[in-house]
Amino acid sequence: MIHYITTDGVENAWVGNELRTIKKAGIPFVLHSLRKPEGTFFASEDVEAINRSTRLLYPVSKVQLCLSLLMAPFIFGGRFMSALSNALFSERESLAIRIKCLGHFLVACHWARDLKSQDVDLIHAQWIHSSGTIGMYGAWLLGVPFGFTGHAADLFRDRSALRDKIKRASYIICISYFHRDFFLIYGAKPSQLVISYCGIDVTQFAPKENLEQGNGPFRILSSGRLVEKKGFDYLIDACALLKDRIDFECVIGGSGELEAALKKQISERGLNDLVTITGTPLLQEKIPEFMHTGDCYCLPCVWASDNDVDGLPQMLMEAMACGLPAISTRLVGIPDLVIDDQTGILLEPNDSTAIANAILYLHDNPAERSRLAVAGRQHVVDKFKLETSVEPLIREFRKRLTK
Repeated sequence: MIHYITTDGVENAWVGNELRTIKKAGIPFVLHSLRKPEGTFFASEDVEAINRSTRLLYPVSKVQLCLSLLMAPFIFGGRFMSALSNALFSERESLAIRIKCLGHFLVACHWARDLKSQDVDLIHAQWIHSSGTIGMYGAWLLGVPFGFTGHAADLFRDRSALRDKIKRASYIICISYFHRDFFLIYGAKPSQLVISYCGIDVTQFAPKENLEQGNGPFRILSSGRLVEKKGFDYLIDACALLKDRIDFECVIGGSGELEAALKKQISERGLNDLVTITGTPLLQEKIPEFMHTGDCYCLPCVWASDNDVDGLPQMLMEAMACGLPAISTRLVGIPDLVIDDQTGILLEPNDSTAIANAILYLHDNPAERSRLAVAGRQHVVDKFKLETSVEPLIREFRKRLTK
């Protein structure tokens, strides 16, 4: 049995898509989550079934944690002592991270105590910060293999005991070549590293059937959580530069902490009639309908001030699969998806003028718009088809299944 641990279950669309595919491949798994999802981006029964069967680690009583810690030396023997020594003395990024790791070690003792009587062939962590720490120590205590997938915030903003996790991992899933190079810098062996893109179900994201150009304004789409790393403020400033140059409208689909600030920026730039923020997240099943209303898609990701960043945005793949020419930025894994002048337009981040020029180029050149749209979709189909992209991870799972 594969025990798959993550932070918030199927709240993240990628986790839901990946587990759907793993289930379809016949891989037996149990999903563990630190917290109950606040919501999901799916309306489908198969994902709801996974959600209902998810085992939650939190909340957990302090009494139970203390009891598990007292019992752990007797249950796990020498593995407990070596794991505890690691938590106390091994290299950490800061004192605060060490304290957090000790807390997660305590939770891992409780979790592993519960798993001790169950069938556990492998523990896989999706994200390598808090859930990865618990996953690493849980596997250590149980004496079973451990593997993980690293993305973005977990590797940069919330990095935690990363070198130890790399040392302990039987394999490491790299969602782009940027990630592969990154793990090599931090001590990974090439034999540990497996490229497995975050893919999408391309059958659910197809271009609209009627490809005739409309007579209305040029429609720019963007979407995602309204947070700094998405770069929506740069897109809004780009729209201000285009205000007196072309007839357009821009729709940003999503909700999040920056909604009020972004709406204020729109008002201050005099764009209330041109730029709209929906204020609601997009359900997976509603994304094609949203994408089919656009002429281009722009996601100008940036490296946020808190060190958060997008690894390889799924929404960007979905837009390209829906036949929209894409504009994005040269960050982390995005260049694997958006190859400049081949599958889209790739810009340096934090540059509103470049964004405006790219949008203007697509507006003025319908043939180029069409060429990039066709090539972009084909690239997604060739490299990011869900069944293909998840197969390397499934192979790692199959290697370790004993039954």
